[in-house]
Amino acid sequence: MEVLIGQTHRNMMTFVSSRLLLSRGNFIPLKKLCFVSGEAKIHTSMRVQSRIDRQNRPLTLETLGFRSERVKEKGNNTNQIGPMSLDKDVPRSIKTAPKRSVPVKAVSVKALEIEGAPFTAKSFLELGLPPLLIEQLDKVGLTTPTDVQSTAIPTISQNRDVIIQSYTGSGKTLAYLLPILAKVGPLKCVSIVDEPDKKKGIEAVIVAPSRELGMQIVREVEKLLGPEGRKAVQQLVGGANRSRQEEALKKNKPAIVVGTPGRIAEISAAGKLPTHGCQFLVLDEVDELLSFNFREDMHRILEHVGKRPGGEKPNNKLPPQARRVERQTVLVSATVPFSVIRAARSWGRDPLLVRAKSILPLDSVPASGTVSVSDPTSSSTSSILTQGTVESLPPVLKHYYCVTRAQHKIDTLRKCVHALDAKYVIAFMNHSKRLKDVVFKLEARGMNAAELHGDIGKLARSTVLKKFKGGEVRVLVTNELSARGLDVPECDLVVNLDLPTDSIHYAHRAGRAGRLGRKGCVVTICEESEVFVVNKLQRQLGVPIQDCDFTDGKLVVSKVEKEKQKTTSEVAR
Repeated sequence: MEVLIGQTHRNMMTFVSSRLLLSRGNFIPLKKLCFVSGEAKIHTSMRVQSRIDRQNRPLTLETLGFRSERVKEKGNNTNQIGPMSLDKDVPRSIKTAPKRSVPVKAVSVKALEIEGAPFTAKSFLELGLPPLLIEQLDKVGLTTPTDVQSTAIPTISQNRDVIIQSYTGSGKTLAYLLPILAKVGPLKCVSIVDEPDKKKGIEAVIVAPSRELGMQIVREVEKLLGPEGRKAVQQLVGGANRSRQEEALKKNKPAIVVGTPGRIAEISAAGKLPTHGCQFLVLDEVDELLSFNFREDMHRILEHVGKRPGGEKPNNKLPPQARRVERQTVLVSATVPFSVIRAARSWGRDPLLVRAKSILPLDSVPASGTVSVSDPTSSSTSSILTQGTVESLPPVLKHYYCVTRAQHKIDTLRKCVHALDAKYVIAFMNHSKRLKDVVFKLEARGMNAAELHGDIGKLARSTVLKKFKGGEVRVLVTNELSARGLDVPECDLVVNLDLPTDSIHYAHRAGRAGRLGRKGCVVTICEESEVFVVNKLQRQLGVPIQDCDFTDGKLVVSKVEKEKQKTTSEVAR
């Protein structure tokens, strides 16, 4: 009996001491505390929140260690936070939550909308880019960063793995290219000195799902590097001569390679693409790269880029952060379904979701995916998209739909082009076999048109794109091939001759118009039985898609639609 009383007394003392330890108010930077009684073998677990969760504060560029000139002028009343630590002291200007002596439930971290610098920088100089790079930006006429660039550039510069999510045409390509060029290539910061014993090789790998997007990225890099530095970038896309690409790699020794998964994996497997010392891995249009077609190639890329050779063992004496893969992973897309979030958690190191004027930790992103909008049995009230899908559309776009019979769709397309006086039109269909018939009927009605799809050769595709961008072709009839990466800033009208399979595909199609703040329209031509799909797209994307018709050479919004808008405005008041 005495032994039992003694053990009970010791157990009670252990529990009391643990409660006293928490009630003193001192912060304990551990996610979980375990108290074990040596004799009674009683195991007690308690969860203690990190400081950011406990005080319900969002992540900002300031907490990542970046400060703009405007912030520095206010004085040194804020505690500076290291770039790789989020659990240190936060600025005093933010009121702290009252201390609690008992564990509380974790509060999801919310994004913070900030209108001050550096989220809305007025110049690239504020973002800490090197002088040579800023000088080159001035030469090509780029002086003011977009919102997503103001947020992403300093975040990537702080060596953070990120997902960049913003609507198409918002400047995502430069958002990741500029911080890379600040550390890699001839325009990098002067203070970055290469180690004499270190062999110079591939320092950045950029992967794109299509040849067109890959070649477009290469042109952007070459434009920034200028004629003298063009050899610093090499394209490795499918459909081109592989042996010539390998010769160029050997001769030019580029610092940056841009290509498609198949060709990069192919040359890597041949041992002619050393990427173990790579600093950056960028996956553009990552949601497309997650498709089954790219699975094996992406696996090889992820296993070889920026990872140490098999014979080199990591130093176990280093902290876990230092033992990680050296590469910095950047994922980019206009839409971020949960499959991308899951991939980022697997491939990256504490990645952040970066949007225009906000930074979001992945832990706060809901585990929701997407479902097909053509399925009438799915619930309309369910949350099937992440917040990123809602923000994936250019803000100045106008959305309409027109109901007609299937045999009248092409004639409705012609009326739509004339009514809106559109000069650059992209018409989307779901099946490439029907494209030629649409082009034939449009040309028979006196409208210059051309088809673009994956079954035609590389030279033919380049010729069609050149004619479209040059204004020789007014209507480009295409499939999902052009929904990603096709950059024609002058495009002012997108027409869905066939309904997109889901809201993500709608967003990518629509993003071909209204790029970089320009005006544009998206018109979906559908049958009466497909209107419910349009209504579902409208609810999911959070944008009004107005019912319209084309009469007397004008776009006319239906009376029912006008009544809806009137009722909505009255309710809002």
